[in-house]
Amino acid sequence: MSSEFRGTVAEYQALYIEKNAHLDQFLEQVTPYEFYREIFPEGSFERKGHYEDGRPNGIAVSLPGKGGSVNGIALEIEGDGKAKRYIITDDLEKLDELIDTDFTIMAPISYYGRKRSGKMARFLYALAFDLDGVGMPQLRDVLHQMNKDILPKASFVVNSGTGLHLYYILSEPVPMYPQNQHYLKELKYSLTRQIWNRFTSSIKQPQMQGLMQGFRVVGSWSKLGKGYPVVAYRFGGRVELDDLLDYIPASNGERQKLQGILRKTTMPLAEAKAKYPDWYERRVVKGERRGRWTVKRDLYDWWLRRIRDEIRVGHRYHGVMTLAIYAKKCGIEEDELRQDAYSLLLPYDEMSIEEVNRFTREDVEAALSMFNEDYVTFPRDDIARLSGMTMPVNKRNWRKRGLHIQFMNLNRQFKVASGECTNGGRPSAQEQVYQWRRQHPNRRKADCHRDTGLDPKTIRKWWDCPPTPLRFEDGYMADGGSGPG
Repeated sequence: MSSEFRGTVAEYQALYIEKNAHLDQFLEQVTPYEFYREIFPEGSFERKGHYEDGRPNGIAVSLPGKGGSVNGIALEIEGDGKAKRYIITDDLEKLDELIDTDFTIMAPISYYGRKRSGKMARFLYALAFDLDGVGMPQLRDVLHQMNKDILPKASFVVNSGTGLHLYYILSEPVPMYPQNQHYLKELKYSLTRQIWNRFTSSIKQPQMQGLMQGFRVVGSWSKLGKGYPVVAYRFGGRVELDDLLDYIPASNGERQKLQGILRKTTMPLAEAKAKYPDWYERRVVKGERRGRWTVKRDLYDWWLRRIRDEIRVGHRYHGVMTLAIYAKKCGIEEDELRQDAYSLLLPYDEMSIEEVNRFTREDVEAALSMFNEDYVTFPRDDIARLSGMTMPVNKRNWRKRGLHIQFMNLNRQFKVASGECTNGGRPSAQEQVYQWRRQHPNRRKADCHRDTGLDPKTIRKWWDCPPTPLRFEDGYMADGGSGPG
C-alpha cells in the first residue's frame, strides 16, 4: 500500500488537474444539470409554484462566505454563520445559484418541508460514498476494481477536489420509511467497508458516512477553492438495490445479517398490526412520535470531554454532529451547545495535517444542524461508527436500570459480608487527588505528593480534573450519581 499523500495546496491542485485529465480519457464529463437530472428525473419534485402537486423537493444547504476563500476556507461567514437552505424544484433552476458557491452540500434524497431529517425524507434516489486519500494510483485502482466487478460500478465518479464521491443511482427510488432507512444505512456501512480498501485509499481506516449525508454540489467549489470545482463523470448505469448485496461478503456473516434486516423491513403492515397491536395503535392509528428518554446532562459532558481528547482527523465533523444530538437528548440549550462546539474549532483545526483539510466554521455549522428532535434516538452503534470511538454497552443482562442497581447492591453486600471485598475499594489516582484538594484547598502539588505518595506527574495530570460523575465499571458505562459534594 502506498503511503498517504500529504502535500501543499499547490500540489493538491496539480493532482486535481491530473485526475480530471485521467478521467477525461476514459469517461464522459457531465454538466451539473445533467448530473442532477439523471439522479432526479423529471417529475421527481414539485413544479415551481405548483403547491397542489403535493410532491417532495430536494434541499441544498449552503454556508456562503464574503470576500472569497483561501484553500476552501471562507474568509468571512455571512450573518450568524447559520446554514441557508435552497429548495430544489422540478425545473432544477436553483442549481444556477449554487454553481460557484464556496460550500454547498446536497443529498440524493427528496424531502417534504425545509428540514433535512429522516422524518421528513420521502425518497432515496442514490447511494453516495465519500472516498478520501485518493491519489493517481488509487484512482486507477478504483476504476480497475469496478471494471473487473470487484466493486459495484458507480453510475457517476465525482472528483470532489481531494478525493472521490461515488454515486450509485437506484433503478427505482426507495421510500424512506423508518424500516427502509435502517436497512439502507446498514447496507451503506457494509459497502463502505468494501469500497474503502488498501488499494482504493491511502487512509487505512474507512470513514463512515450516514445515509442522510450530503456532499458538495457538483459545480460548486471544492476544498481547493475557486477554479477547482466539483466535477462529475458518467461511468455505469442505474443499479438494482438487491444486486449491491452481492458485493457484501457472506463468509463473515455480514451478508446474512443484512438479509435478516431486509426480511424484517418487508413485513406487510397487516402482519405488523396482528403481531404488534399496541405499536400499530400508537404509531399508525394515533401517529405518535417514537418515545425516548430524557437523559441527564452527564452524558453530554462526558461526550464533550471525549471528543476534545480522542477525536481524530476524518471524524471531527461527526464529533460535533454527535455532540449536537446529545445536547438535544439531554436538554442542553442551543447557546451552550454553540459555545462548546466553537470551542473545538481551533483545536480541531490544529489537528489538520494538510492545508486543504482544515476544520472550519462551515464544518461546525453543518454539524450543528443535527440539533433537532428528529435525531435524539440516533443509535449508539452509529455514533460509534461515525465518530471512530468505542461506545461500551451497559451490561445489565436485560434488567431495567433500577432493578439492576438493586441487584448489584445486594451482590456487593453479600461479598462484603463474606469477606470477598471491602465496601468501596481502592480509590483511583484521580479520586485521591480530587479528595486531597477538597481537604486542602490552599496547599500545593508538592504537599499532595508528600501526603499521598503519588507520582508528581500523576498529580499534575489530575490536578484540575475532578472525576466525572459518569464513570466506567469493568469497561462499561455506569451512572455515578452527582459525584462528591
